[in-house]
Amino acid sequence: MTARTEGEGLLRAPARARIRLSVMQDPESILAERGWETAELLERAAAGRAALVASEAGSGDARFLSLLAGERVACSTPSFYSGWGLTDDAPGVPPRAFPRTLDEIFAGACLLATRYIDPFHGTQSSFEETLALVAEWRRLDRLNREIAVCVGMSFWKRRRIADFLRCEAGVPKFRRSAAAAIAAAEGKAIACWTSRMPAGLERAERLIRVEDGFVRSVGLGSDFLPPASLVLDTRGIYFDPRTKSDLEILLAETEFDPALLARARSLSDQLVRRGITKYNLGARARPIEWPDGRRRILVPGQVEDDLSVVLGGGEIRGNLDLLARVREASPDAFVVYKPHPDVLAGHRKGAVAENRVLRYADKIVTGASTAALLGEIDELHTLTSLSGFEALLRGRRVVVYGRPWYAGWGLTDDRIAIERGRRLSIEELVAGALILYPRYLDPVTRLPCAPEIVIERLDQPELWRAGPLVRARRMQGQIARWFGRRFRRVAPS
Repeated sequence: MTARTEGEGLLRAPARARIRLSVMQDPESILAERGWETAELLERAAAGRAALVASEAGSGDARFLSLLAGERVACSTPSFYSGWGLTDDAPGVPPRAFPRTLDEIFAGACLLATRYIDPFHGTQSSFEETLALVAEWRRLDRLNREIAVCVGMSFWKRRRIADFLRCEAGVPKFRRSAAAAIAAAEGKAIACWTSRMPAGLERAERLIRVEDGFVRSVGLGSDFLPPASLVLDTRGIYFDPRTKSDLEILLAETEFDPALLARARSLSDQLVRRGITKYNLGARARPIEWPDGRRRILVPGQVEDDLSVVLGGGEIRGNLDLLARVREASPDAFVVYKPHPDVLAGHRKGAVAENRVLRYADKIVTGASTAALLGEIDELHTLTSLSGFEALLRGRRVVVYGRPWYAGWGLTDDRIAIERGRRLSIEELVAGALILYPRYLDPVTRLPCAPEIVIERLDQPELWRAGPLVRARRMQGQIARWFGRRFRRVAPS
């Protein structure tokens, strides 16, 4: 029995990952066999070879990659691709019994002799899937190399931010002040958490604003639970309507191909079927007994000093003002108010006394998940809440009183005129906002991944357990809520 040799394949994970994406076994034996070539296999090989060269994603044998790119390659020692008539071989390199084409060599080595592994599931993958993954990692690596320093990042976020921004050269430096960040940038970009931007940072030559993505985690950021998705915006940020963000440009200019739209449709279906929202909090059981014959309206509370409200809320600044507008516009509807989870947790501004809320709302709901409520309502009325986007995914009417990023595309009822210059389908909106704009990080491998992987991981509660810091933060919130209930349950009329 002949011993089989095994080695690293052409497509490799980042060195820090310590995982294998491909394993090559005896390509020379396969190439020495006659009769395995088929038109379908060689057609796939030609397409795969072209895609590999175009993506520059290979990190294996440089001479083999040069050969695939059509360059002349000299071989001083034998290799699986030498001796077939395509390389300039030294006298000590033996010739083969018959020639092979470049597509045949690629097919034998990369399609037949190599086994590909999905790093997120440990299951079998294909060359094409693995190439797409490595190409995306290379793209992110190139972008991350341009970020020299981070500022405005809370201490508990830094490890996760470092994972998002890591490249083969290392991780960015973390600084606290604008002056220190600008000094450390040395002509490269500074990444800044938008709501914690220090004074003076606007002088930076290259500034990238960072925020949580739209599918974040199981739990609150204000509870110190790190995110599984981020957005990095080089122009502005999605919740600031004063400047066109990368997201707005992307939505306004991208030509969405059929494959991307099909993926967006599938992603939307998964989010709705699994009941996934940004934070994924609360019970999923039916929360309300709705009265018959009345329109069901949900008004999600917001953090009143949140930048999306301050910058995009228009004339309305508070939750009570919004409720009054909703009741005025819909006097006969059954209005449900759901306070923002960060406010309920005692961490942020926006609490309203119950007696004041019940002047305009028929019911206050605190324990149910947003996903459960969205499945029950007819309409959602909001300033800028992401719940409006989540309601659009479920086919609900969304009435917008502010200027959120998902308004103005022809999908919402906008009470403030918003001109985007284009109308979008819900699939196009999803493709831009959930696939093309954010970055996702797998909480298991800590590698960049697709949104579908994060959605799968949300079903694994052990990945989102609270640590000591989170538990301490929640206790702080419980104390704040206790005092808040004592002093705010009933406010002066």
